[in-house]
Amino acid sequence: MPKLKENQLPKKCRDRNQCFSWHNGKRYYHGVWGTPEAEEKYSRFKTALLENPTLLPMQDNKAGDVLVSELATGFLTHIEPRTDKTDLSHFKRVIGFLAELYGGLPANEFSPKKLKAVRSLMVATGTLCRRMVNSYTGRIIRIFAWGIEEELAKTDVNALREVKDLQKGEPGTRDNKPREPVSEDVVRRTLPFMSPTVAAMVQLQWLTGMRPSEVCRMTVGDIDKTLKPGFWHYTPESHKTEGYIGKKTVPLNKEAQNVIAPYLEGKKPTDAVFSPHTAMQEWKTEWRTNGYKNRRGFVGV
Repeated sequence: MPKLKENQLPKKCRDRNQCFSWHNGKRYYHGVWGTPEAEEKYSRFKTALLENPTLLPMQDNKAGDVLVSELATGFLTHIEPRTDKTDLSHFKRVIGFLAELYGGLPANEFSPKKLKAVRSLMVATGTLCRRMVNSYTGRIIRIFAWGIEEELAKTDVNALREVKDLQKGEPGTRDNKPREPVSEDVVRRTLPFMSPTVAAMVQLQWLTGMRPSEVCRMTVGDIDKTLKPGFWHYTPESHKTEGYIGKKTVPLNKEAQNVIAPYLEGKKPTDAVFSPHTAMQEWKTEWRTNGYKNRRGFVGV
């Protein structure tokens, strides 16, 4: 990507009449293409970056000058070191919907009707269930609340919060079916077709009720063998509902200990209990030895 130069001009956005430029892989809008206001804003943007390339250009703006896309980009930069990858990916998708309709709109002009328009766009994709659409709508409000906190916008967040959640049966929405547990018979019949490492992970999840992410992130140092005689305890470094219930501890009984024990030998406290590299090597060894049969019945060697 070319560096910002003194004589470099902004580009014109194809899908709306806005001019923009790139910095550190992110797009910054400067206003309506060809207007004196956009030229002045781009000049301030360029001057700020030439003086300090690490400066967030939005900080040079006054509340009211910031566009929705700039506000969203600033928020993303703010939360990136403070949140996990899953939450960050959700916010990126939310910002995609927001920018598609109102990226070039001044943040102060964002209103409840515009929020409902973005929500309708999310519903129209057909890829999000009703609960996820409501969650994403709340994330949009959180972006504008942050903008007020940082004095980057004067959006009426209380008015945005008056937009009610979509209710069950709302036209155009859908609700996912409740997830049913896999039967023990299916689990036992599937285990022989898994590599030893993956089979051990499935068995441990079945015995403890842990989430897949908690099993995958388990390190040797997370397991405490001294808390209670005869029991081991696993305390995940983080988990999905930590914001609601705090830290949690998973007891590991004798059967779970027997599953884990072979994967603890010779490892440091920071090492993962279940190594993706080991699992892949086991799968490749099985493939080379016995071949691989795909769904069509073809056996490869």
